[in-house]
Amino acid sequence: MTTTPPVAASEIKIHRKSTEPQAPQRWSVEEVQALLDMPLMDLIFRAQQVHREHFDPNAVQRSTLLSIKTGGCSEDCGYCSQSKRYQTGVEKEEMLSLDEVVEKARQAKEAGSSRFCMGAAWRGPKDKDLEPVLDMVREVKALGLETCVTLGMLRDGQAEKLKAAGLDYYNHNIDTAPELYGEIITTHSQADRFDTLDRVRDAGINVCSGGIIGMGESRRGRAAMIAQLANMETPPESVPINSLVAVEGTPLADMPRIDPFEFVRTIAAARIAMPTSYVRLSAGRRELTDEAQALCFLAGANSMFYGDKLLTTGNPDVDGDNALLGRLGMKTV
Repeated sequence: MTTTPPVAASEIKIHRKSTEPQAPQRWSVEEVQALLDMPLMDLIFRAQQVHREHFDPNAVQRSTLLSIKTGGCSEDCGYCSQSKRYQTGVEKEEMLSLDEVVEKARQAKEAGSSRFCMGAAWRGPKDKDLEPVLDMVREVKALGLETCVTLGMLRDGQAEKLKAAGLDYYNHNIDTAPELYGEIITTHSQADRFDTLDRVRDAGINVCSGGIIGMGESRRGRAAMIAQLANMETPPESVPINSLVAVEGTPLADMPRIDPFEFVRTIAAARIAMPTSYVRLSAGRRELTDEAQALCFLAGANSMFYGDKLLTTGNPDVDGDNALLGRLGMKTV
C-alpha cells in the first residue's frame, strides 16, 4: 500500500461524523503492517486526519464494565484470571442479583458513563443462565444507558433473545493474531469466536470486538488481528484494544509489558483501518502514563472503560480520569 504523503496541518479539514454509508476498505496484513512500520509521528498524523473525518477529536465515550458472575470458567484462555484451571486467587462467585446490578449501573451513569457492560465468566450461557441476564439488560436499558454484555459463545436463538430484551452491544474479542491463537487458547478456536459474532450481527446487535496485545505476538501478528477485524463484512462498531495485564498464576504471568509506543501504534492502525468504529482504551490502561494516554487519544482512541475495576483487574480511578480529561480539554459523550 502506498503511504499517503504528509500534508500541511493547515490543509486538515474537520468534519462531523460522516453519515454517508461507505463500503469498508479491504485490508491486507501487509498493508496494516506498513502502517505499523511508519515513523510514529507520521502514523499519528495520518490517524488524526482519519479521526477528524468521522469524529469530534475532543470527545470520548465512557463505558463501565461490571463482572456479574465471577470465576470458575472452564476455558483455558492463557491471560485470564477467571479460568478455574489456574491459581490466581479469584474465587468462583454466584451471579449478582438484579438489584445489585441496577444499583451499579445507576452509579455508573451518575459518574458519567453512557454504556454499561456486564460480563460473566462462562464458556457460553445455558438458557437458564441467560434469563436473569435478560432482566438485567431490560432494567439497565430503562435507566437510559446503552447496554452491553460479554457472556462467551452464544447458541442458536440466544442473540435474538438478547436483542428482544434491548441489548445494544455484544462483546466478544478475537483476542490475538490467528497464528498465535492456538497457543493462547486451546479449548475453542478463533473460528468459534467468529461464529458467535455472526450470530450477534444476524440478530441486529452492534458488535464490540477487539483484542489483546503483548501476549508474544509479532508486529505482523498485530497487523493480522487488525486486518481480521477491519475485513469483517461490517467492522465492529466498538473495538477495544487491551494491553495484557499479566496476572500471577496464569501462563502469561511473566510476559514483559508492551512498549507504550507500540500500543499507540496499534491504536493508530486500528483507527485508520476502521475509521468509523469507536476505538476503546481497555485493560492495561492503569499501566499507561497520562502522557501515553494522551498520545492514544491523539492516535484516534475515542472510548475508554471508566471505573475503578475491569472485571477482576484494576483500572484508573474515576477522579484521576476526570482530571486527565479536564487537563486535555476533552468532553464525554
